[in-house]
Amino acid sequence: MTAPARILLADDHALVRSGVRLILDAEADLTVVAEADDGADAVLRAREDPGLDLAILDIAMPRQTGLQAARELSRLRPGLRILMLTMYDNEQYFFEALRAGASGYVPKSVADRDLVEACRAALRDEPFIYPGAETTLIRTYLDRARTGEDLPARPITEREEEILKLVAEGHTSKEIGDLLVISAKTVERHRANLLQKLGLRDRLELTRYAIRVGLIEP
Repeated sequence: MTAPARILLADDHALVRSGVRLILDAEADLTVVAEADDGADAVLRAREDPGLDLAILDIAMPRQTGLQAARELSRLRPGLRILMLTMYDNEQYFFEALRAGASGYVPKSVADRDLVEACRAALRDEPFIYPGAETTLIRTYLDRARTGEDLPARPITEREEEILKLVAEGHTSKEIGDLLVISAKTVERHRANLLQKLGLRDRLELTRYAIRVGLIEP
């Protein structure tokens, strides 16, 4: 008998983790072996357990989003399959998930119906397109990725995104510098670049932008 796939589950809401775990552990071929409550913790857990087969990451988490964690995990553990779980039913998150190295994403509203099949698709290394998504858009995106055509450009760099999230969460430049192991002056420079790139004026507008793009929850 084949051993069940070993799954890491990351979500900052314990109730959501508990519900998802119940769904997955009811399947003979799937088992949750580790949990995390933010993206940074998910990366740490994946580093500690080389036997993981699949990481399920919530998009909006403190410290590090699921998309940021997915990008890091894709670099650290290329063989680890990744699936995003989100409250946002938005094709843009599907595109961002693919770009980050994930096989797709499942809205929490349909997790009880679609999550198990999404996990199995990810473990087969297949993209999961949940019912209701704009299939034509997604197929076009996948075709472009497969043929090496340029994908839509990201407005900001990964480092700027990390800093944007932490600024929006209320951290000072010194705290952000300590977390990312860079100087406060470097943080300020990135912040100034963010304001200029995004055409924003101050911290409040940066926070609103971070909410709009799903880096933090309102």
